[in-house]
Amino acid sequence: MQTMYLRKKIAPRVENGHPWIFANEIDTARSTTATTPEAGDIVEVRNAQDKFVGYGYINPKSQILVRLLSRNQKDVIDEAFFHRRIAEAWAYRQHIGYTENCRLIFGEADEMPALIIDKFNDYFVLQTLAYGMEVWKPAIVKALNSIFSPKGIYERNDVPVRELEGLPQIKGFLSEPFDTNIIINENGLKFHIDILNGQKTGYFLDQQDNRRAIQHIVKGADVLEAFCYTGTFSVHAGHYGAKSVLGLDISENAVAQARRNAELNGLQNICQFQAVNAFDALKQWTKDGRQYDVVILDPPAFTKSRENIQKAITGYKEINLRGMKLVKPGGFLVTASCTNLVQPDLFLQIIDMAAKNARKKLRQVTYQTQASDHPIVWGMENTEYLKFLIVEVK
Repeated sequence: MQTMYLRKKIAPRVENGHPWIFANEIDTARSTTATTPEAGDIVEVRNAQDKFVGYGYINPKSQILVRLLSRNQKDVIDEAFFHRRIAEAWAYRQHIGYTENCRLIFGEADEMPALIIDKFNDYFVLQTLAYGMEVWKPAIVKALNSIFSPKGIYERNDVPVRELEGLPQIKGFLSEPFDTNIIINENGLKFHIDILNGQKTGYFLDQQDNRRAIQHIVKGADVLEAFCYTGTFSVHAGHYGAKSVLGLDISENAVAQARRNAELNGLQNICQFQAVNAFDALKQWTKDGRQYDVVILDPPAFTKSRENIQKAITGYKEINLRGMKLVKPGGFLVTASCTNLVQPDLFLQIIDMAAKNARKKLRQVTYQTQASDHPIVWGMENTEYLKFLIVEVK
C-alpha cells in the first residue's frame, strides 16, 4: 500500500474529519515512489509529521485525489469492511425509525464517500459516483444480498459526475431483472416509483419528513405547488384536507405520474396537475392577481457549480418573491432548496430579500433540513444540503 503525505500547510478541513483530500494538498515529492498508484487503489495517508491520518481510495484523474474510508489504523479495507459499514448504517436507520424506505448509505455522512444507496421496500438502488467505489461495487452488492436478501438491486449510475472520475454513465440490474415500477408507502400514502427512469434513484426520500410538516396549514386550503415533479407534496396536501390542489411541472412524464399518484390515493378530484413552465406560470399568475391559501415551491437544484451561484440566488429570489405575491394575506409559503452550494444562512437571506421586495411580512412556522436518514455531519457542509421553510405571509 502506497503512503501519501500531506503538505505542512493544508486546510484544517482534513484534520477535522472531512474525507476529501485534493491533489494540491499532497506533498508529491515525499509521496512519490517507484510504483504509481492506479485509480481505485487503497492508499495510506499521513500528515507532514508522519502521523497516521487514514486509509482511502485514490484517483489521479480526479480533482479529489483521495477520499478517506477510515481513520482507524487497525482497519483492513476488504469485503468484510464494506459489509460492516453497511450493517452499521442499517442499524442506525433502524434505531432512528427509518426502515421501510430510507437512504441506507448517504456517502460521506456514512463514511462511504461517493456511495449512495436508497432502500425502497425490498428493492435497492445504488450509485457509485467515484472510481474507488466503483471498484468495490461487487463487494457492496454482496453485502446487500447478505444483509437484506433483497428482491432486486439496480444501479442508477447515469450521472455526469462519473465522467469526471473517468467512468462511463450506466444503469442496469445488479440482480436478477425485476419490474422497476414499484409502489411504496409514505406517511400513510402510496406512491409509484419509476426506478428505471425517475430522477436520481427514482424518488426523493429526503423530503419525507417535511411532507408531514404541511398537514395543519393545508386543511381547507386552496394549494398551489410549483415544480411538483410526481406530486408528492400535492398528494400529501390533498390527504391532509386541502380543498383544492394544483401542481405544476414542466415534465409531461412527471405530471402523468403525479396524476397516477393522486388516483392511487383516491385524490384525483382534489389534486389537479398541469404540464407548464412553472417560472412562466408564477410570473403570469402574479400579474393576473391569482391568490392561494398555500403556495409550495420545491424546485430542482439551480446550480451544481460555484461559477453559477449568482444565477441560483437570482432564481430562488424570483420564484419566492412571486410565490409570496400569490399567497393570500395570512396564508403560507412552503419553500425548499436542494442546491448544496446555497448554504442555510444564504437561503434565509434570499427569502428575506424576496419578502422585502414583495413588501411582505413573514412569520416563521418551521425550518427543517432533510430527513434524518440523510444524516448531517458537522464540519461536512456537503451533508447539509436541503433547506425547508414554512412561513406565514402577511
